[in-house]
Amino acid sequence: MIELEHVLPEDIEKTSFRIIEQEVSRTGRTIDEEYRHVILRVIHTTADFEYLDTLCFSEKVMEKAAAAICRGAHIVTDTTMAMSGINKRKLASFGGEAHCFIADPDVAEAANRMGTTRSAAAVVKAVRMAKERKIPLIFAVGNAPTALIALEEQIRLGFMPELVIAVPVGFVNVVPAKERIMAAGAPYICSRGRKGGSNVAAAICNAILYTIA
Repeated sequence: MIELEHVLPEDIEKTSFRIIEQEVSRTGRTIDEEYRHVILRVIHTTADFEYLDTLCFSEKVMEKAAAAICRGAHIVTDTTMAMSGINKRKLASFGGEAHCFIADPDVAEAANRMGTTRSAAAVVKAVRMAKERKIPLIFAVGNAPTALIALEEQIRLGFMPELVIAVPVGFVNVVPAKERIMAAGAPYICSRGRKGGSNVAAAICNAILYTIA
C-alpha cells in the first residue's frame, strides 16, 4: 500500500510551496525574491518546473502591477476560466473588477464585421471601456494569441495598459505574439514558448494580489 501524506486542508498550499522550493533547491537553483510569489504560484498551478526558465518579467513589473492594483485597476481576461480563477473579492478590496467580454453579443458582432476573432474584438471593447471610464487596465491572456496581437496594435495606436500577462498556450502564432508584446513597450509578465493557459493567467493575477498588503 502506497502511503499518503497527512496534511490538513488549510496546509496543502503551504506544503506544496515548500515542496516546490525544496525541489528547486536540490537543483542548485534559487528563485529571484522579486518574482518568487509569481513563479511559485505558477509552478504550483501547473506542476511544471520549466516555468523557472520561461517566465519573463519586464523591469520593475511587480512594483508597477501592485501600484496599478492599488489605483483600482480592472483586469480583463480572454476566457471566462481565467476570470473565474481570479480572487475577485481581493481585487474588489482595491476598487477593481474582473471582466471577460468574449461572450458578449456586441463582441461577436464586431468580430464578424471586422473578420477577426472574438478575442481580438474583446480587446478593442476593453480599451474603449478603459478610455470612457478612465480606469487603469491589466490584460491577462491565457488562451488567445490574437488578443495579444490586437493589444499590440492598440499600444501602437497610443493606448498603454498597466500590465500585460501574456501566457497563451498553443501552436499557431503563440510564440511570435508573445515576443511582439514583450517588444511593444508595456509592462509584462510572459511565458516564453508554447506553454501557458488560463489557469496560469489567473495564478499570476492572484500572485500579484496576494503580495499587496
